[in-house]
Amino acid sequence: MVTPLKQPIVFELEGFFVPPGYSSLLFFLALLNYIVVLLGNGVVLCVIVIDKSLHRPMFILVCNLVVCDLLGATAVLPRLMMHFLTGQKRIAYILAIAQAFCVHTYGAAVQTILGAMAYDRYIAVCEPLRYHAIMTSARLHFCCALAWFIALLLIAVLFAFHINTPLCGNIIRHVYCTNRTIISLACSPTLPSNIYGQYIGLSMTWSLSTGIFVIIAFSYIRILHASVKRGRSDSSAQSKALRTCAPHLVVYLLFEIASLIIIVSYRFPSVSRNIQKLFSILFIIIPPVINPIIYGLVSKELRGSIIKHFITQVSCKK
Repeated sequence: MVTPLKQPIVFELEGFFVPPGYSSLLFFLALLNYIVVLLGNGVVLCVIVIDKSLHRPMFILVCNLVVCDLLGATAVLPRLMMHFLTGQKRIAYILAIAQAFCVHTYGAAVQTILGAMAYDRYIAVCEPLRYHAIMTSARLHFCCALAWFIALLLIAVLFAFHINTPLCGNIIRHVYCTNRTIISLACSPTLPSNIYGQYIGLSMTWSLSTGIFVIIAFSYIRILHASVKRGRSDSSAQSKALRTCAPHLVVYLLFEIASLIIIVSYRFPSVSRNIQKLFSILFIIIPPVINPIIYGLVSKELRGSIIKHFITQVSCKK
């Protein structure tokens, strides 16, 4: 009979198989990725906070997305860099739970925030004359709070099912900690709490993804209909509507494609474990790098504010 582990439990991440001589290169790539994430998202966040002309619903929601991206990248990349640099794979139980909680919260919050952004774009395009009356400051803050509350509540319920589950293994066969990798170490995978936890986890993931997809699909179908209808009399209005909505749609598709790659890769056992692990971190390392570039390039106001503040800083230094 296997004896359950006692606290303090220390897990060991399987991590990547790093060929001799490649550790420094991989560390540099992970460090470069994290620096780009911090700089890109940090600049967008600071400019929106400083520039009062950007204190509008669309940019406030972008701020929430930026915070979410920083949460996901910070939960994984620093420990991944430590793994490449020192070979350290051990992680304490509390830190493992915290990392898994942050990763799952990132995955859920990105979707709920994108759902809130779709609602904002729908009101802006389909109800332009009533936009400011509908998207008041109170409603905006409610949408942001609701997006985070739903994400945190779902993840809290997910983790509540196995937080005290006896564990009989300490090797996590992944690059970072997740609910699934931790619960797979349970002494008895047939315990009701483990079965319910896995079932509820899959149900919540499917329900959240489907629900957000329906919200975004409905919003953009209505936006497309309104744009086409309005474009018959005013082509510039149609172009402006599609231009303001394009970044949001691209960000959503980028996140969904990265998530889909993870699912597909695990359906092919012939794919090497290193490739599967690489795919599994794409949704954490790619969107946080590209999202600020998308919003910075497409949004003329945000791009102009960034350039203005950059020129101001350079002038002050001179």
